[in-house]
Amino acid sequence: MNIKEKALEIFESLKEKYIHLRFKNRMAKDKLLLRYIIKELSMYFLLMFLFYFLIFFVNQILVMMLKLLGKNLPLGDVILLMFYSIPSIISQTAPFAVLTGFLMCLGRMNSDNEILIFRASGQNPRLVILVPVLALGFLISLFSFFVNDYLLPSGLIKYREQYLVSISRNPFIEIESNSVKRFNENTIITGEVKNSEISDIVFIDRDENHNTRIISGKKSHADTSSEDGVTMQLTMENADVFVLDSKDKNDFSLIRSAVMKLNIFESAFIQNQTGVQPNEMTSYDIYKEIKKIKKNKNHSKEELNQFVIEFNKKYALSFGALFFAFLALPLALIFGKQNGTFAGLIIGILISAAYWALIWIFMLAGYRNGLNGFIAMWMPNILVGLAGFGFYSVMMRQ
Repeated sequence: MNIKEKALEIFESLKEKYIHLRFKNRMAKDKLLLRYIIKELSMYFLLMFLFYFLIFFVNQILVMMLKLLGKNLPLGDVILLMFYSIPSIISQTAPFAVLTGFLMCLGRMNSDNEILIFRASGQNPRLVILVPVLALGFLISLFSFFVNDYLLPSGLIKYREQYLVSISRNPFIEIESNSVKRFNENTIITGEVKNSEISDIVFIDRDENHNTRIISGKKSHADTSSEDGVTMQLTMENADVFVLDSKDKNDFSLIRSAVMKLNIFESAFIQNQTGVQPNEMTSYDIYKEIKKIKKNKNHSKEELNQFVIEFNKKYALSFGALFFAFLALPLALIFGKQNGTFAGLIIGILISAAYWALIWIFMLAGYRNGLNGFIAMWMPNILVGLAGFGFYSVMMRQ
């Protein structure tokens, strides 16, 4: 081997070592940058998760619990009801926390010129940030799905059981002065309620023959009952029972009594007590129930659609976090050039409110108007995804 060949071999060896060392340094820098981005995104997500959690907790839980405490319900029962309600709050909180938290984080990085530094150092900020954003959004979606599919049904079942126990201890939780309350096919109209005394109560329901029955009393005394399934026993003075025949509208019966005892069952206060409801099932159980309903040729389309809505609801609400993560990047880079953190907060709250409204609009359309359950629950996410692609194309052009 001559000197020239030896020099070329040494040069190639040094070149390979240089390239390897440079690639190794580049990989180390990329890992460091990736850890930094994930750390920042996680911190802002946790901050906004706490923010939304407190909002939902105060709005949906504490207001109700203050009402229960006002009815002299034991503090232990109130705490248990609050605890069983936590999964429903978490399921609502996670997607909105992803959107607002990621917007604030990426907006801050944009307004602090960190995105410009990435670009100046040879990095593609769209790619180097998009990967951790989507990865973290996917992991949060999986966590949210676990809450929706396992913890939420268990919490709803436990909540219902505890609420029945609470009502059996204090039936006046659901009885208020001068109020009209409808539960299933039962309607309760009350006058003044003081301690255990109720004036001018009217109870409307249907008897075993599906005849409309109206029971009224001038003055009633309420007591708890030890009988299974009986929530309240009313001792009614000067009671009237008016029954309208369901077949002949001109036929009716009227019974008057000086004193009458009326047992009010749990079903008069808690809706849908027959079996486990779709929102109290896991996605696998709902899927089995859908297959079972479809096998019945005379199945109700409304009942089937309710299960389809609940099945898709578990996935759509959970993976809404992933759609929001995709939307957050282009919005932050487009609108977060100045005061990125504040702009991200405002934009995140506005989009969250609009998304929440869309969820309820499409869900009600599914329950009441028969809109396909898949479309009803996934349409808000589809709209978010389309908006994400639209803003991403604007970002690429910029």
